[in-house]
Amino acid sequence: MATRLKPPFRADHVGSLLRPQRLKDGREEFLGPQTAEAALGPHDSADLRAIEDDCIRDVIKMQESTGLRTVTDGEFRRRSWWLEMVMTWDGFSATREGAQSPFGWKNEKGKQQDFSSLFINGRIGWRESAVVKAFEFLRDNASPGSVPKVTMPAPQVVHCFMGGDPAIRESVYSDPDEFWEDLVAAYRQEFAALVAAGARYIQMDDVSIPFICDPDYAEVFRSWGASPEEYLSQYARRINEVVDGLPDDVSVTMHQCRGNREGLWAAEGGYDPVAEVLFNEINVDGYFLEYDTPRAGGFEPLRFLPKGKVVAIGIVSSKNPVLEDADALKRRIDDACKHTELDRLALAPQCGFASSIGGNPLSEDQQKAKIERIIEVAGDVWPDAN
Repeated sequence: MATRLKPPFRADHVGSLLRPQRLKDGREEFLGPQTAEAALGPHDSADLRAIEDDCIRDVIKMQESTGLRTVTDGEFRRRSWWLEMVMTWDGFSATREGAQSPFGWKNEKGKQQDFSSLFINGRIGWRESAVVKAFEFLRDNASPGSVPKVTMPAPQVVHCFMGGDPAIRESVYSDPDEFWEDLVAAYRQEFAALVAAGARYIQMDDVSIPFICDPDYAEVFRSWGASPEEYLSQYARRINEVVDGLPDDVSVTMHQCRGNREGLWAAEGGYDPVAEVLFNEINVDGYFLEYDTPRAGGFEPLRFLPKGKVVAIGIVSSKNPVLEDADALKRRIDDACKHTELDRLALAPQCGFASSIGGNPLSEDQQKAKIERIIEVAGDVWPDAN
């Protein structure tokens, strides 16, 4: 059977990778101490840029050496997975000091830290972002045959992290519809710039739709003035407005997770409340779904997955160093196939390995071993994996 040519690939990964110590040291040297408020957005240090360039070339080679078809820059130019893009545009500021976000980072002992808070300080306007420039370097350094993937926060992340409709009404936008019009326009310009630069695999990362699955966070959405179902419908509509009219050869995926920061998480709850809309009303080609712990629920929601779309099930954990057993992974794939067809599935980690610069608690060697395990298992399970 011919190799699957359209993303998501049978063996794939979300995007972020562990930052080398040299890169972390470079941020300290050229940007100063990485405190809660330091360098939340893009930087303009040529010295740090040179270190990033070298580290990205190395991480591209690492990915290609494993046999991955997808290559990313590891998000090495970002402090976190979501801020760099919007902080390049007009209209945004952010803080972590004294943040009053209803969302927080948790472990087994409970909440450990608030999320960053995003604010609107003017009309939203697109300017060429750090994401486009980073993609151009990735494109120019990936080998022929590799498929460079670019990641960005989904538009609903902006709405969610700034505090929903009440926060919008306290900004320069008295009407949330005006906010969405400007935000969608900026996203469409970002997509157009990426496509013009040659991007053909674009992924939107999202936690807000999985937050709807968490009973506690569902109450947060209700406090914003509408039901979680109404916000889900709104998010689906706005995503579709962003991607409408893209060339046929551009693959768009969405990553859904419950938070991933240095081994911590933010939410829990299965995909049941959102699955029908997620799979059937959002016009993307595929999904990366967190499935590495019981917090994500069971595979039953996959029964709503339509023909022609693929879910990369995230049953390999980026949050810990334990290498998953190959046979155990195959059994979980078998379990998923009780609810959908094998041809509609792929294999990936549940999230990136370093959604923020600190990274999850495992080594670069352990990270590579997990990627190689994904490729090994995918090759055994899917005839079109290689």
